[in-house]
Amino acid sequence: MQHECKITVLETKCFKDYQEKYLADPKSGPCPCFKKGDTFILKRTPQQDDFYHLMDGKFCGEAWDAVSRYVYTALQGGSIMHGWTNDERMMITCCNDGTRPVIFKIERIDIPETDEGKEWLSKQNFKNNSQNAYTG
Repeated sequence: MQHECKITVLETKCFKDYQEKYLADPKSGPCPCFKKGDTFILKRTPQQDDFYHLMDGKFCGEAWDAVSRYVYTALQGGSIMHGWTNDERMMITCCNDGTRPVIFKIERIDIPETDEGKEWLSKQNFKNNSQNAYTG
């Protein structure tokens, strides 16, 4: 089974009060790198390795530092957040910029290569609920 990873920007925030109080440029404003709705599909194949090449500069370094562990897990076919989100192939996370964080949805995309793989995938239950949730 092959795996890809989809990153979707759900929201961008801007805390102007923190920027005014703490930043060298108090009028920095929202993140200039991402907009709500931006999507990125990452592959990790012999022909295209978006993880190793850090998406060829198409992603903010600070944000990449915050999300890369989830991306790597997804590209390897792992459970991104077992027992935490309602689908363990998905994670909601954000970048490290406390004055203008960007909220990301990280999703593992499963691509079966055989009929057996398709059948196996159709029988899987990746859902979690409050009865089996990990709550820390």
